[in-house]
Amino acid sequence: MSIRTANTTMLPFEFADLEPFADWALPLEGQRYAKRLTSSMDELQAFYDAAFPRIDDAVAYLDRYPLNALPVDASRLLWLYCSLVTVTFPIEVWHQPNVPDAGASSIDCVVEFPS
Repeated sequence: MSIRTANTTMLPFEFADLEPFADWALPLEGQRYAKRLTSSMDELQAFYDAAFPRIDDAVAYLDRYPLNALPVDASRLLWLYCSLVTVTFPIEVWHQPNVPDAGASSIDCVVEFPS
């Protein structure tokens, strides 16, 4: 969970409406996957319902910067939308946080390049 005070924001000002979901702005895939698995479907749905309609706005905002020179708040916005990708199948297809019929299987990311 992110630590914020009343006067700080994690995301760009234009995305203040997504601040309640800033704890989804996780830099590593493994962190995003773990958050998905420990979240309820109501939490996943609330995040999806808030973030998905703003995806075009987020892409346009992020396109203002080179990927290797994103401001910190823009990096968090990118990570938040990476989390949205992690949430789409559970919401749109599986209707559960886990991969159906996968048992205790897991995927380990061997190499990852955080920004």
